Amino acid sequence: MHIVYVSDGKAGHRSQAVGLFKALQRQANEDVSFEEIAIDQLPVFSLLGHWGKQQLSVLSKAPDYIIGVGSHTQLRVLLLGKVFPKAKTVILMKPNFPFGWFDYAVIPEHDGVPENGNVVLTQGALNPIVNEQRHVQNRILIALGGSSKRHQWNAEKVLNAIQNIVTHNAQAEIILTTSRRTPAEFLAELERQDYASKLQIFPVAETPQGWIFEEMQKAEAVWVTEDSVSMIYEALTAGCKVGVIPMDRLKADRIVKSVDTLLDKNIVSARFNLKELTEAVAFEEASIVAQKLLAQDNNEK
Repeated sequence: MHIVYVSDGKAGHRSQAVGLFKALQRQANEDVSFEEIAIDQLPVFSLLGHWGKQQLSVLSKAPDYIIGVGSHTQLRVLLLGKVFPKAKTVILMKPNFPFGWFDYAVIPEHDGVPENGNVVLTQGALNPIVNEQRHVQNRILIALGGSSKRHQWNAEKVLNAIQNIVTHNAQAEIILTTSRRTPAEFLAELERQDYASKLQIFPVAETPQGWIFEEMQKAEAVWVTEDSVSMIYEALTAGCKVGVIPMDRLKADRIVKSVDTLLDKNIVSARFNLKELTEAVAFEEASIVAQKLLAQDNNEK
């Protein structure tokens, strides 16, 4: 089985595609390969000129699945599906085109689309993480985000949350990291606090690629600022207990409300004591999607 991922160059989008690929790789009864092709390597006129020919020089071989994430990939996914009509087209978002134009539309449930026909709903965006069952008791990871179009950074609120985590988990090992959106001056402010000596601080600029995913595999619990929605789902997928650090909200759209839904369902918690967090749940969205795709394809054979 060969997977072709039409890429817009965004790391978050690639993470979703790789998550589905790895899930298909785990479940398929055959070898599964992955090929990434940038949208600028797929000119629209070239794709139109190869309609139905089942070959394209920029691809190593004919795909079985064509995956896209992001608005700019959708047209290429559709046209590449016309070049290779035997391939299944999969868009990992609510598409701008009619849903029926794709073989599968994998859509987060917070988008409010009903699951029927070729629509597959997920809790949050897919990611490549699996629970490796290596969690260490009383090991905590704090992951900080920053301002976004939905949230405003509030240093006082975040400092208060960190202090509460330290105070309520005196026997825990606590690792803290930042993101590229965390204000540059915040760490200096944090290090002036009395409780900072209880933290092991790793600024994002000093961590190698994949560091935070490895830390999630070792942490019993992860506290995440609520602006970092994808990281909340990554921590859940890793098998951690998850706490949410509140932020000032600029608007209440579907993404913000998805965090409230997780809180309402008691999947994540707003508490600061590790012992009061919800027990980790089996969160395997990519595997569930892969299972549905493979089952449907087997039914068609």
